[in-house]
Amino acid sequence: MNRKYKKLLSFLKKRIYNKATTIWRFDLSQTVLTEVYVMGENTLKISTAIIWVAAYFGIMLFYTFLNVVVWRKAFPNHSEWINIIVIIICAIGFICLLKSKYKINLLSNVTLTGIILAIFCSILFFLLLDKCLDPIFESIFPQSEQDYQETIQSLIKSPVTSLLQVCIVAPIIEEILMRGFVLGGLKNSYGVVWALFISALFFAILHFNMVQTLSAFVCGIILGLLYIKTNSIPCCIIAHCGYNLISYIAMIYPYINK
Repeated sequence: MNRKYKKLLSFLKKRIYNKATTIWRFDLSQTVLTEVYVMGENTLKISTAIIWVAAYFGIMLFYTFLNVVVWRKAFPNHSEWINIIVIIICAIGFICLLKSKYKINLLSNVTLTGIILAIFCSILFFLLLDKCLDPIFESIFPQSEQDYQETIQSLIKSPVTSLLQVCIVAPIIEEILMRGFVLGGLKNSYGVVWALFISALFFAILHFNMVQTLSAFVCGIILGLLYIKTNSIPCCIIAHCGYNLISYIAMIYPYINK
């Protein structure tokens, strides 16, 4: 082994590449450079988090535009099903792209304790938000409440596809993005408190409506605490799906009985 090669080897062994806490390692036996991700140690800048959240926001605008401008006019009898299929495809594509750039452990740390905490959070959200805080926010922002009621009416018109979107697809992608990626990465860069606040703020902004935004911020804080406690994306997904499902049933049940 010549001197130049030794220096290169020494440099590569010591080099730490701060992209998702990636370590570069030189394999002598195969003489290849390999990239090793340290599990759960993503580091993230706020600017990068903003870019990814904005990208997801853009995807939401894209499939909403397609639904309103294309599917409802071209396929009025099947537009809702076409829309949910497009949403699922966009969600899978976004998650795959995110995972190709950063290490995200989608199925790790699922425990009975974590599942119990997740179910508890689902019930807590319903009692705290739907029964306590939301009525207060609705009285403060009446226009937002009106817009929210119009959204509810649109969901009731297509209950099955709405159930898939609101109670399954949206919670999965939002928890992977907000808790697994944003919170998980920012806490290694800025500390738990700032990461918790920023991830909850991003989560709230994605909900557009002022009433939902304020509730979503509270929800984001609690989901963030759940993630920090369990270090489990699936537990956060269970909590989010559970809450949305309880709210959805409570929302449409009075109309079903009419």
